Amino acid sequence: MQGQGATCPCAELIKFMNGYLITIFIAYFLIVAFGYWLDFLNLSHLKKHGSVIPPEFEGQIDQALLNKTMDYTVEHTKFGFVSSVFNNITFLLFILALLNLYNSWVISLNYSFILSGIVFFLLLTYGETIISIPFSLYSTFKIENKYGFNTMTFKLWVTDTVKSLVISTILMGLLIAVGLFIIQKSPDLWWLWVWCFFLAFGIFMMYISPYVIEPLFHKFTPVGDEKLEEGIRALMEKVGIKVSRVFKIDASKRTKHTNAYFTGIGKVKRIVLYDTLIEKMDYDEIMSVLAHEAGHWKKKHILKSIIVTETIALISIYVAYHVIQSDVLITLFNIKESSFFAKLVILGFIGSIVSFPFGPVFHYFSRKHENEADKYSFDLTGNPDSMISALVKLSKDNLSNLHPHPLYALFHYSHPPVLERIRRIRGLTK
Repeated sequence: MQGQGATCPCAELIKFMNGYLITIFIAYFLIVAFGYWLDFLNLSHLKKHGSVIPPEFEGQIDQALLNKTMDYTVEHTKFGFVSSVFNNITFLLFILALLNLYNSWVISLNYSFILSGIVFFLLLTYGETIISIPFSLYSTFKIENKYGFNTMTFKLWVTDTVKSLVISTILMGLLIAVGLFIIQKSPDLWWLWVWCFFLAFGIFMMYISPYVIEPLFHKFTPVGDEKLEEGIRALMEKVGIKVSRVFKIDASKRTKHTNAYFTGIGKVKRIVLYDTLIEKMDYDEIMSVLAHEAGHWKKKHILKSIIVTETIALISIYVAYHVIQSDVLITLFNIKESSFFAKLVILGFIGSIVSFPFGPVFHYFSRKHENEADKYSFDLTGNPDSMISALVKLSKDNLSNLHPHPLYALFHYSHPPVLERIRRIRGLTK
């Protein structure tokens, strides 16, 4: 029997855990509020400076186009705010009220560990997809239509959505099944073997996706311009890249945005150009864009990113392994029945909070890589004017914000702001 005035250890533990829970949600709300403040800061900066045509764009854009760019940025930001508020409320409702019920329901099905995991996570994916549909439709057929970007029909949107859902079901089902099988068979070292499997699967997808998945959404055809194809092959040979094929895809069926990319691992690459890019850029501009992409390969940016990402993933999964060993997360969030899957959801939530400060660091190195690739393009082609004109066209065609707030860019931009890139490229000629 406890003496008079003694405190129950259980009560002290509950008080301690509640303190941690409050701290977690305070951190979450601060991060969300900071993100909204950055949006406000960026829009205020745009309102103050957005009507000024930069010297780099004089003669390239007029006041009407600049105003359209401002309107596009403002509308996207406001839409992002509304969708973010809705998503945050939905997520908080799920993790604070529905996760407990959902977790207990899945457990009550009495399925095997692997089948329970597949049901648990696939149904969450389907729920997230359904919730996102109104926002996707509004963004595509309202905002993108309004500013002349969307060329997709509703039928094509439905087809793409269904295809994406089927593909994600197959791939996620496979990943979950194999991952949970490994956890069952190696309860002490699953963190290592799961990491190895995910790494191998990611590399496999880099090989197979261009041949199996991408053709389900786009039609790949020869570029159809002999001079352009020969120029691309000659340019790539200078840096040691062997081009297997040069394709263009029918991106114009969905959007008027422009892009180009490489696929393949190692020295053998497939080069893919959006038909919108070919239509809007001249020969030298396309060469400059591809020289920039070659710079990423030559400087091993993709390899470095994979190494860093996988190292962080290994550390994260090792920490997750130790946290999941106990029921501390289940107790912390007052989950009635302990399950591996509920722990993963909670751990993902906490992980998103812990990882927030690293976002600007990753963006910093990404911008650094872009600057290195710009310099490589300049060194390879010796034609800074074409790279600059390509950037100007990309900015015009995509209605890019020419005046982002520096702090907003620090947290959100994986590429340097276009004016900064242009000035840096011009500085290379001095």
